Amino acid sequence: MISLKEKYEKEVVPAMMEKFGYKNKMAVPQIKKVVLNTSFAKLISGKSTEEAEKIYEAILNDLALIAGQKPILTKARKSISGFKLKKGKPIGAKVTLRRKRMYDFLERLIHIALPRSRDFQGIDPKSFDKRGNLTIGIREHIAFPEISPEKVKNIFGLEVTIVTNAKTQAEGIELFRLMGFPIKP
Repeated sequence: MISLKEKYEKEVVPAMMEKFGYKNKMAVPQIKKVVLNTSFAKLISGKSTEEAEKIYEAILNDLALIAGQKPILTKARKSISGFKLKKGKPIGAKVTLRRKRMYDFLERLIHIALPRSRDFQGIDPKSFDKRGNLTIGIREHIAFPEISPEKVKNIFGLEVTIVTNAKTQAEGIELFRLMGFPIKP
C-alpha cells in the first residue's frame, strides 16, 4: 500500500492537472496543515481545581497519543458567568500537524478512525468551505486505534480541520476525493 504523500505526488497531481488545466505541478492544491481541536469546558465546569486538572491532563494525554505531538491548552479569553467561565481558565486543547505527522494522521483518519466512528455515512460536501478546507467533527475520540476504550474515563469529541491552498471549493473537494477521503456523491 502506498503512502498518502506518494499517492498525492504520483496520482493526484497528474489527475488534478488534467481536470483543472494547471500548467505547472506547483499550482496543484495541496494539504498544508491539520488542526485538531477539542473543548472540555463542559466536563470541568463545577468541578474542583484538582478534579478539573485530572480531567484535562487525561484529555491532553489522549490528544497527544492521537496526534503524535503535545497539544497546547487554550484558555478562556473573557469571563462569562452564564457558562461558569473565568478568564484565563483552561477550556480546550489544540494541535497543529504539518508534514510527515500530518500525513500519518490523515492515513489513520481515512483508513481507521472514520470507518470505526458510529453511524458514519461519508463526508458531506457541505463540510467544505469556499476555499476548499475541510472540517470534520468526530463525536468520540475512542474511534482512533491509539486509544484503549477500557481505560478512558471521559469521552470527548474532536474537530479536525484540514487546511488546503485550493482556490475554490470544487478544487478542494476533488483534491480530497482523489486522495481517498470517503466523500458523499
